[in-house]
Amino acid sequence: MTHLVRIEDLVVDYASGDGSVRALDGAELAIGAGETVGIVGESGSGKSTLGAAVGGLLPGAATVARGSVVVADHEVNTLRPNELRALRRERLGYIFQEPIGSLDPTMRIGKQVALALPGSGRRADVLTHLERVRLADPARVAKAYPHQLSGGMAQRVAIAMAMAREPEILIADEPTAALDSQIRAEVLDVIFTLAAEIGTTILWLSHDLPAVAKRCRRVVVMYGGRVVESGSAHAVLDMPWHPYTSALVRAVPGAVAEGERLVSIKGQPPVLTGAAEGCAFAPRCPDALSTCSVDRPPVVSVHERDVLCHLAGQQVGVSR
Repeated sequence: MTHLVRIEDLVVDYASGDGSVRALDGAELAIGAGETVGIVGESGSGKSTLGAAVGGLLPGAATVARGSVVVADHEVNTLRPNELRALRRERLGYIFQEPIGSLDPTMRIGKQVALALPGSGRRADVLTHLERVRLADPARVAKAYPHQLSGGMAQRVAIAMAMAREPEILIADEPTAALDSQIRAEVLDVIFTLAAEIGTTILWLSHDLPAVAKRCRRVVVMYGGRVVESGSAHAVLDMPWHPYTSALVRAVPGAVAEGERLVSIKGQPPVLTGAAEGCAFAPRCPDALSTCSVDRPPVVSVHERDVLCHLAGQQVGVSR
């Protein structure tokens, strides 16, 4: 497979007070053209930092200490500002978590969509793109300001802008977190339908495991700034082989039978200030060995997926 995105040994630190916090601790990921990939994990696992790194959108407080991010054969971390802007404009699309916050509050919707389009951005083209995201009255929406739209309408506008140039890669960072359940499903339908029509690769950062299982062909599980398990969504979420993935699946509301108690993950995700000496999940892992706290686990290919665990291939967790 030709990889559209290749992330190798990526280490990202954030300046914090007198020291720094490590958000990515040697993350590795490869994504092929046309894939639908869901990245899951608790808050603080590194999902958003990984998504931002793909487009060179890391904040000023972030430092890339090591590693590479290659998008369509371009090393993102070495591009000049004008080259990086061209990459984002021509190849990438972003949809962010807060729809209203991603739009300019001083500009009418039609003008914002027109600026996202190639060429002159004619009114007819603007209305066509608003129709594509299933807005009921595109002409009225085009005349409105962002504060006059509902959250679901604003997110559809953001999708229209992100997909206006038919990007090769769409990074969607919790795009439906601020929406109610019915609107959430409708917005996801719009995103995945448009991407399928165009052939856009989707990188979806999410906490919603059932939705990822339904819509993505591949799932990537992150913990402590590293990818701990990746493979087909069906294989990973139905039969996880990393203890953290197993715990994450058991903690999903609705995953347990009626009358059974939801199993929470004990402890808290780590706050790293440097490289983890061993497995970052070891303090919370019921199957941890003495070596897990001192030896960083290697990536092992097992059961049609890659697993970052000393116990890869062994029976761990209670879900198997």
